[in-house]
Amino acid sequence: MRTLFKIPAGLVAAYLLISAALLAIMRQPPVRFAKAIAKLPGPMFMLFPFETLWTFARGGRIRPGDPAPEFDLQTLDKTARVQLRSFQGRMPVVLIFGSYT
Repeated sequence: MRTLFKIPAGLVAAYLLISAALLAIMRQPPVRFAKAIAKLPGPMFMLFPFETLWTFARGGRIRPGDPAPEFDLQTLDKTARVQLRSFQGRMPVVLIFGSYT
């Protein structure tokens, strides 16, 4: 009888452990995430709640009215760097957060 309980409990524990590992991977920077997720076998995408985990991992914590997060980015021509704080008080800035991939 105990064996019948241990098998499902072990499967549930493995499922939760793998889901937690996937969540940790999804919280990594995009390059690390892409390298790790590319190694996963296709059936895993059907067995685990990827969309739910992704929404939780990448949902962000910025709310309306919060100040924009600081950034320091290289220009497209790679000749200079741009910082958000350099525009403060000089001109309005519109930030669009999203992915174009």
